[in-house]
Amino acid sequence: MSPAAETLTAERIIEATEEVLRRHGPAKATVVDVARALGVSHGSVYRHFRTKAALREAVTKRWLDRTHDALAGIAAGDGPDPRERLRAWFQALFDAKRRKAGDDPEMFATYSVLAEENVAAVEQHIAELTAQLAGIVEAGVAAGIFTAADPAATAGALFHATGRYHDPCYAGQWERPGVQEEFDLLLDLLLRGLRP
Repeated sequence: MSPAAETLTAERIIEATEEVLRRHGPAKATVVDVARALGVSHGSVYRHFRTKAALREAVTKRWLDRTHDALAGIAAGDGPDPRERLRAWFQALFDAKRRKAGDDPEMFATYSVLAEENVAAVEQHIAELTAQLAGIVEAGVAAGIFTAADPAATAGALFHATGRYHDPCYAGQWERPGVQEEFDLLLDLLLRGLRP
């Protein structure tokens, strides 16, 4: 076994896969390309990820988790009142998506293709995000500043109502003049709708 294969980890493989995807795009990137980039045989990669689809799913999940992890701290915060946390959470989500789309449009397009391939990973990601939102809504209800008979359903409605500002299919609109003002107005409307 080569020294490279001995120190091969799933994390290293995912990192190399991201680079291969950046270089070749999702249509042309292969497991052989990933193995070559790591200096190992493609069999070594398959020992960690049984299929190319499993590897692409792991890359997709890692990409989605970056957004999830960044928002978790806002959702779990005990500091500001739930109205401020809700606004900050949505703003952070919108900012993260805009950064991803604007800073590296080719990679954003690649991840959009991977997300379409890995619907289960996307659905899990959305479930995790709406669970974070539900926690904020529950805190608002407990504080008497929100009304929601079903915080989980309310969180889902909030997430879908703001889709234009985080769903990748709308990425082309995120840098339009006035988009931040439109987003702020929508959040104002949603927060008014949550008042008791």
